[in-house]
Amino acid sequence: MTEQEAVTLKETSRADISFASDTLPTNADVTVTRISFEDEVTPTLAEAIEAGFEAVKAIPGLSIPGLSVPAQPAAADGGEDGGSTKEEVEVTS
Repeated sequence: MTEQEAVTLKETSRADISFASDTLPTNADVTVTRISFEDEVTPTLAEAIEAGFEAVKAIPGLSIPGLSVPAQPAAADGGEDGGSTKEEVEVTS
């Protein structure tokens, strides 16, 4: 991932984005950039994931070979869980 791609991704996303070097889970010889999205404005996890995908897909040459979504607590009584609205989604590229 180039510096310009990182700048463009940060400019096109509403989330706070951080980058880290990593290796492909299925092949440790392949270096990838891990991109973490912290989204405090998107109302649902599904929308946050979709927004992250769309931001990455908008940059030519980037792809998403993997997705990791942390477990989310279940809402009590079918309502809001009253917890944090922060959604975090991590993709590797």
